Amino acid sequence: MKYALFVTFLGLAWLSGCGNAPQEAHASAASSAAAVQVRVTEAAATEWPSIYEATGTVRAQTTATVSSKLMAIVREVKVQTGDLVKEGQIMIVLDSRDLDIAVRRAEAAREEVKGAFPEADSGIAAAKATLDLAQVTFKRMQDLHDKKSVTTQEFDEASARLKAAQAAYEMARAKRAQLDSRLAQAEEELRSASVNRGYAEIAAPFAGVVVTKLVEPGNMAIPGAPLVIIEREGAYRLEASVEESHLGSIRIGQKVPVKFQNRTITGTVSEIVPEVDAASRTGTVKLHLPALPNLRSGMFGRAVFGTGARKVLAIPAACVIERGQVQSVLVDENGIARTRLITVGTKSGDRVEVLSGLAAGEKVILSPEAVVDGTPVETIP
Repeated sequence: MKYALFVTFLGLAWLSGCGNAPQEAHASAASSAAAVQVRVTEAAATEWPSIYEATGTVRAQTTATVSSKLMAIVREVKVQTGDLVKEGQIMIVLDSRDLDIAVRRAEAAREEVKGAFPEADSGIAAAKATLDLAQVTFKRMQDLHDKKSVTTQEFDEASARLKAAQAAYEMARAKRAQLDSRLAQAEEELRSASVNRGYAEIAAPFAGVVVTKLVEPGNMAIPGAPLVIIEREGAYRLEASVEESHLGSIRIGQKVPVKFQNRTITGTVSEIVPEVDAASRTGTVKLHLPALPNLRSGMFGRAVFGTGARKVLAIPAACVIERGQVQSVLVDENGIARTRLITVGTKSGDRVEVLSGLAAGEKVILSPEAVVDGTPVETIP
C-alpha cells in the first residue's frame, strides 16, 4: 500500500513538472521577442569648456542726431520712424521764403556789378588810347626840345598831358579792379545765401534707419535741437558689462558667441573700455556684430566668454527627454530601460553637461523615443 502511494506521488510530480516546462519556455521566448534593439553610449567624464556669460545691450555703431542750422518753421517731414533712408535723402523741409529772397537779392547784386564791366572796360580802352597818344606826342616834343625847336613851355605842356593820361589810365584800371572785387564779394554773398537756402532742406548724413522722429510740420526748428535720430543699418555692436575679474582674459579681436532670444551669432571684441564702474565693479566690452536682419538697438544679448576647461559628466544632447521643466534620460539597466531624472548644465556642440542624476559608466539609450520605462532592450553595436 505504501509502495503504491509512493508511485502515485512520483507520477503526479512528473506530470506537474512536464506541465510547467512549456510555460517557462513560452515566457522566456516572449520576453526575448519583446526586447527592443537600441544603441547606447556611456556617460563619461570629459574636458568641458568653462564659460562666463556677460549681459549686454545692442547699440548702433554709428548714430546721428539730425538737427537744423536755422531757426525756421518746419514745412514738411518726409520720413517716419522705422523708414529706411539713403545718404543725401531729404528728410525735413523748412520754410525758406526769407532765404529765397536773400538769394534773389544776392543774384541781383551780382548782375548789377557785372553790368558795370562794359563801361569800365570802355573807360580803360579810352584811357589807354589817350595815354598812347600822349606818349607819342611827348616823345616828339622831347626830340624837338633837344633840337631847340620848341619852347620849354611847350615841352612842359606835353609832359603834363602825358602824366594826366597815365593817371587817367591807372584810375580806369583801378575802377575795373574795384569791380572785380565787388563781383567776388557779390558772388561770395550769393554762395552764402545759397548755402543758407540749402540748410532749409535737411538730408540724411548716411544710409540708415530712422529710429526716432521728434518733429512735426508746423513746429519751430531751433538750431541744435534734435529733429530726427538715425542709425546706420547693419552696423551694430553689443555693449556687454563684464565683471572686473574677467576683464583681463578678454582680448581685442577675440571671437565670442553672442546669444539672443532665439539665435546665437558670433561677435568680435572690438573695444575694451579701460574704465571700471566703481559701483558695479564691471567694465564695458564692445563686440562687433555681423549684419543680420531684425537686429536693432536696445535688444538684450549675452556674450559667452571662455574661461578655461574642467572635468564634467557629459552625454549627447539627443539623449535628453524634456517635458516642461523636467529633464530625463533612459538607461539600459540589465536589459531593461529605466528612467533617470537628471539636471543638465551648459551645452557644447551636440553634447550637454549632466550635473546630477547619472553616474559615470551608465549606459544611456541614444534613441529614447523608441522605448519607455520598463521596456526590455537589447544593446546593438
